Amino acid sequence: MKFNEISFRVRYSETDQMGVVYHGNYAQYFEMGRVEWLRQLGTSYKEMEKDGIMLPVISLHVEFKKSAVYDDLITVRTILKKTPSVRIEFDFEIRNEAGDILVLANTVLVFMDMDKKRPVKCPDYLLEKIAAL
Repeated sequence: MKFNEISFRVRYSETDQMGVVYHGNYAQYFEMGRVEWLRQLGTSYKEMEKDGIMLPVISLHVEFKKSAVYDDLITVRTILKKTPSVRIEFDFEIRNEAGDILVLANTVLVFMDMDKKRPVKCPDYLLEKIAAL
């Protein structure tokens, strides 16, 4: 399935007193990966929200392998796990500049009608873009 990669340096504000990335920041890194994955696909969260669809996270699983530290150049690889239905699932790999795996993760999100607050199936325009991969 389609994947996307983004790279950035760990900022000081993202670390704890030991200079290690605070574990709660990884959820933001995963979101950054998903946002860029959608953008690379030719759409965005913003467009989906204009269409009345939101994507709340319903599951997050993280395995920490090694620490990311201040000023590390890290790469977040976001991988669509399977064709979405009502849910969309991503795997993530975070690596440092040396290529070491720091984090493995998985998120599951649900397509939600913003007005009805009910799950809905993946929009057809998104399925068409994914099928073209």
